[in-house]
Amino acid sequence: MATTSSDRVNQFFNELEAHKSILATCTNLFTTISKHFSSLQDSVTQKSQLIDSKFQSLESRHRETLESLHQRENSIPERESFAAARIEEQKEAALAELQKPVPGNLELASILKSLLRKMDSSALLRFIVSKRKESASLRAEIVPALEEAVDSPRLVLDAVEEFLNSKLSKSGVTDKRWACGLLVQALFSESRIFSRRIVERADGLVELWKEQLDGEVGAAEMVMFLQMVVCFGLWYRFDQEYLRKQVMEFASRRDMAKIAANLEFGDKMIDIIDELVKNGKEIEAVYFASESGLTERFPLINLLKSYVRNYKRHVATLLKEGKNSQAATEEFELNSIKAVMKCVEDHKMESEFNLEKLRKRAAHLEKTKAERKKGSSSGGKPKKRTYGSGGSRGSASTSSRPSKSAKLNTYPSSFSRRNLAPSLQPSPAARYSAPYSYPSQTTIYDGSTANPYAATYGTAHTQSPAGITQQHYSLPVDNLAPSGYRSSGSYVGQTSYVYDYGNAAPPSYQPPYTVDQSSYRG
Repeated sequence: MATTSSDRVNQFFNELEAHKSILATCTNLFTTISKHFSSLQDSVTQKSQLIDSKFQSLESRHRETLESLHQRENSIPERESFAAARIEEQKEAALAELQKPVPGNLELASILKSLLRKMDSSALLRFIVSKRKESASLRAEIVPALEEAVDSPRLVLDAVEEFLNSKLSKSGVTDKRWACGLLVQALFSESRIFSRRIVERADGLVELWKEQLDGEVGAAEMVMFLQMVVCFGLWYRFDQEYLRKQVMEFASRRDMAKIAANLEFGDKMIDIIDELVKNGKEIEAVYFASESGLTERFPLINLLKSYVRNYKRHVATLLKEGKNSQAATEEFELNSIKAVMKCVEDHKMESEFNLEKLRKRAAHLEKTKAERKKGSSSGGKPKKRTYGSGGSRGSASTSSRPSKSAKLNTYPSSFSRRNLAPSLQPSPAARYSAPYSYPSQTTIYDGSTANPYAATYGTAHTQSPAGITQQHYSLPVDNLAPSGYRSSGSYVGQTSYVYDYGNAAPPSYQPPYTVDQSSYRG
């Protein structure tokens, strides 16, 4: 009897323990479910608040847009009167210009305006090509001169079409490419609204142009092509990967950062900048980050410091290995320093990045280069040779050709950024074996290095830092071999790297203005 009671008591406690375990499990489930529903409630509340905020923002923008449209509608009569008066003025000027020859003693600006008034794209191209040695003056004068044309977009498209035809006939391609590059850049140096007919014509030219780009294409032409795509809002016609490939291939071009910022890459721009950094193109990454508004994610000062560390390390490796000449290594170092200095000046970071030691080092390298060139030139100076009285070549003769030793010892003045020895190219794989990180240091760079710097710097930058093979932003495009986009700024010099483009404006569906004209034969 006692045993039976004990068993019942044990069974009771076992059942009680089981119920206790079930109760604890239920409590935990209830707590988890409560937290989950609380989280859902918070999420719904946040989304509801976000939607309300967006509705308020939309209503505000709607009111602002309506007010803007109302103001524009009220200003239409005044704008029409102004446009009509301006067109009449341009028409009269163009007709007057057609009736008189162009004197040969006019200034460059006057001749440009005369040709633009006549809307003669062929004569304009010929004139620009003839003044190629005055490229700096041309750049400064073309932008204001375009305002004299009755329909400047149509004139530029005429020039582009002539260039594309010259590619098919393989006649005068190089000169026309350069001249068209100036016109395209000038046309889109300010924000413009184009008529539907002009946009459709540009679309057709770009489509034809793309077919011709399937083969080998130079940097200058690709920049001009992409400027046309951006300006007329035609990027939607292209696969983004195609545009991304072209941007990456010609990233060192001075206009490419601004072009990329307007190609609607979105979040892919982060990947583009990351790839530039991993490929050793931190200088290009600085320009891309600045133009794309990604300076918080890619601090410019950290990119520059990373580039300086890497190029110094690469120079030290080259000197240690001794595979390249001293002259070639110093040329690489000099161009790297110039790239850093130009980048700092363009982004006005002098207060954050001390350039004094880099200037001294650059001046020292320039001095060494000049002395080496001077020594090589003197070593190759031809010597007089004296003949006997019976000689038929006279008492003395000079050779116009330098000695063989001079040829071997002279560092070539045409050391090309496109022909650098492979060993001078830093290896991205070696430099970026781990994921790239941007240090958070904000201290002023002191330019310290193992080699002492001396003298002072006073030369202009000429090429890209990420490797001698690349052309830097400061180079003028008019010195390119065969190989505008809308903006609120302008390029008025040869060496300044100026970015001030506005966003592409939607086309205005109005027919372009036309006037009767005759051909310029001057």
